[in-house]
Amino acid sequence: MEIKRNNYLQRLIAKQDNDMIKVIIGLHQSGKSYLLNKIFRKYLLENETDENHIIYLALDAEENKKYWQASVLNNYLLSQIKNTHEKYYILLDEIQKVDDFVPVLNGFLYKDNVDVYVTGSNSKMLSSDISTEFRGRGDIIHIYPLTFKEYLEAYNGDKDEAWNDYVLYGGLPYILQCKSDEEKIEYLKNLYQTTYLEDLKERRNIKNEQLLNDILDVLSSQIGSLTNPTRLTNIINNQYLKENQNEELINKNTIDSYISYIEDAFLINKAQRYDIKGNHYINSPYKYYYEDIGLRNARLKFRQIDDGYIMENIIYNELLARRYNVDIGIVEVYTKNSQNKTERTNYEVDFIVNKGLKKYYIQSSYKLTSDEKNNQEKQSLKHIEDSFKKIIIVKDNIKTRIDNDGIVTMGLYHFLLNENSLDE
Repeated sequence: MEIKRNNYLQRLIAKQDNDMIKVIIGLHQSGKSYLLNKIFRKYLLENETDENHIIYLALDAEENKKYWQASVLNNYLLSQIKNTHEKYYILLDEIQKVDDFVPVLNGFLYKDNVDVYVTGSNSKMLSSDISTEFRGRGDIIHIYPLTFKEYLEAYNGDKDEAWNDYVLYGGLPYILQCKSDEEKIEYLKNLYQTTYLEDLKERRNIKNEQLLNDILDVLSSQIGSLTNPTRLTNIINNQYLKENQNEELINKNTIDSYISYIEDAFLINKAQRYDIKGNHYINSPYKYYYEDIGLRNARLKFRQIDDGYIMENIIYNELLARRYNVDIGIVEVYTKNSQNKTERTNYEVDFIVNKGLKKYYIQSSYKLTSDEKNNQEKQSLKHIEDSFKKIIIVKDNIKTRIDNDGIVTMGLYHFLLNENSLDE
């Protein structure tokens, strides 16, 4: 089965031979290795690159453990470059396995005939201060699990069947190879436990596994809900003390650190809150979304399948995959009550979406079941005074329409399956 990741391939092609180290980051099992060693390697070979000039190492493979030592890796790579006048491509999968890999990669920045591509599954190691680490010559590509469009293109069934699977099992590519619901469930549960949790505990030297599990359960059950550090701390402490009587309360800073570790593993993303009229960020509350909804469902043992929140999470992930900057918004509105006193009302905007000079305001609404519900979804958008596009995305398969207030309503499938849907 071939899964097309054309958007990512085109981004790699655009960055080819740009004298920078291409760093492909993302969730474990999201397709980084497949993109690098299958799709991009195939492209190089089809465009007359000598196979001996493609140097590939899967550093998470048992037979390649010897290259985890930086000097051994460096000597091996240098030994493979036989001709200084011909182009070589170095493709290194899971570079974070190598101790002190940055100087090794930086060394190849001085070789005009070498183009370097690496993958990694830890954001702190690869995306934090990457410009500094690679002397301003590190170029990041974040690969996400399959979008619904990519999933549907490889799915054996119709659109509705694909959606029903996608909202349950998410977009990790291997899901498409599983032949039964039971196999998909076991894959996700085992992956979460044996890969993500073990990796977190090992990398961060986490001693309090119960606390980590409690935090993951809370974050998983509250996708798309506003929260803040104090509220999270109270919820987790209440749960923690029920299971660990006579223990001390957990410090908020400890919980914040654990959450940052989970973010660094690409399991979750935090969406900040933005005051649209005041033009400034608000420190809290904020929302968390899972980078893959199947992993979220597996964490909760497929018990909390809330269609509205899951749809909102999928829309958020789609926007990130399209390389938009995404925040959540509030609109403050002041009105006079019957006693002529000023009252403030905060209306929420699900997503404020930016890319360059483009901006969109988006509401996610699973169903507009009545005129009252329709007006409720439009209230925040009506109070935004600028002229940027305002959109409501609904699950219903409808034709895109625009009302007298300039608010666009479009169906979910149209949004997900047409990359230019926001501009139509």
